[in-house]
Amino acid sequence: MLILGIETSCDETGLALYDSEQGLLAHCLHSQIDLHQEHGGVVPELASRDHVRRITPLFNEVLSAANRQRADISAIAYTAGPGLIGALLVGASFARSLAFALDIPALPIHHMEAHLLAPMLEEQAPTFPFVALLVSGGHTQLVRVDGIGEYELMGESVDDAAGEAFDKTAKMLGLDYPGGPALAKLAVDGNPDRFRFPRPMTNRPGCDFSFSGLKTHSLTTFRKTDGNDQDKRDVARAFEDAVVDTLLIKCRRALDATQLKQLVIAGGVSANHSLRQRFADYSQQSSVEVYFPRNEFCTDNGAMIAYAGFRRFELNPNASNGTDVRPRWPLSELSVA
Repeated sequence: MLILGIETSCDETGLALYDSEQGLLAHCLHSQIDLHQEHGGVVPELASRDHVRRITPLFNEVLSAANRQRADISAIAYTAGPGLIGALLVGASFARSLAFALDIPALPIHHMEAHLLAPMLEEQAPTFPFVALLVSGGHTQLVRVDGIGEYELMGESVDDAAGEAFDKTAKMLGLDYPGGPALAKLAVDGNPDRFRFPRPMTNRPGCDFSFSGLKTHSLTTFRKTDGNDQDKRDVARAFEDAVVDTLLIKCRRALDATQLKQLVIAGGVSANHSLRQRFADYSQQSSVEVYFPRNEFCTDNGAMIAYAGFRRFELNPNASNGTDVRPRWPLSELSVA
């Protein structure tokens, strides 16, 4: 069984081929960072147009890299949501048209479910059940995962997602887009003892998050400094430490509540070096196994869509040929089949 995965939810065009016997055969990705950099953020119309330009060449590239033909494809998985509606429509239209031409199923995939399953592409993979922290520019969620489609939302951000807070704080510090990675790079040389920022919502029960106030606290603190490069580094370090600590505290609560011993961390922010190190230390000091995707599969990519499509196709080989794209699509609305 050969699954083609197509990801076009935002500002990356990703395609991949996953074989049920051999695993991931090939994946190709085009990032739009350079396109959006001059605007300081993603411009939806530009993103959609670029997906149109890139998707066919990337399809041919991934077929060539895997040494496969169109006729070899068993099903096509595509991101149906959540995401930018124009960007989603590009991938959905391409997937449905090609599936119709080849007379094979087109499988609509939930973007966050694909992130959640991305660590299963690694040799050391988690097994069900586990707790998942989905942490990206648009989402920060803690989910109990008992199987494909068996998800219980335990907590989520009530305002800014962690990745969104990274980007907005970076912009306040005058850093270029994309802000999150730039802030993390700056934080490496920051003084960890100069500022201590609050760990939001950790003084109350539950697993919900809030990062909007932390973003404001960072700006207020920075305005009280001279605004030089070291001030930026120190504020960046304090902000990053606060976010990572908060995520760790909430994950520990979720693990304690479920009595589970496996934790999956996925999404764009899971590539953050400080976060990975803190959770690796936590794993060594506890009986909890922590799983990450490789760095290239933390951000949006076709490989996770292809793998999610494979798992969905396993559950329902007679899947219908697609669905409407859903820019907003709660993970809780997914079912087993």
